[in-house]
Amino acid sequence: MVLLESEQFLTELTRLFQKCRSSGSVFITLKKYDGRTKPIPRKGSVEGFEPSDNKCLLRATDGKKKISTVVSSKEVNKFQMVSFCSLYFHSFLVSKLKVKSRHLTTKIVTWS
Repeated sequence: MVLLESEQFLTELTRLFQKCRSSGSVFITLKKYDGRTKPIPRKGSVEGFEPSDNKCLLRATDGKKKISTVVSSKEVNKFQMVSFCSLYFHSFLVSKLKVKSRHLTTKIVTWS
C-alpha cells in the first residue's frame, strides 16, 4: 500500500476512477487514525501515548492497486469537499455512459 500526500492521493484516485470507468469498481474506506503503528498490548499499561490531534486514514483500491493517505482534522473539510466532488462527478459520468449505451441504437443522447 502506498502512502501519499493528499493532493497526490486525489490525483491517483481520479486515475483509478478513469481506469475503472467501463468495468470494475473502486472501493474507498475511511477510518480514525491516531498515528500508532503498533497494536496496543492487552495486558499492562500503555506507555503514555497521547495523539496530538485526530486524523483520518483514507484508503482506495481497485483490487490491484492500493493507495492511502492520512488527513489531519484541520484539513478534513477541505479534503472531503474535493474528494466527494470527484466521486460524484465520476459516478454521474458512469451513469451517463450506461444510459448512452442502452439508447445508442434508438437515439443519440446529448450531455447537457
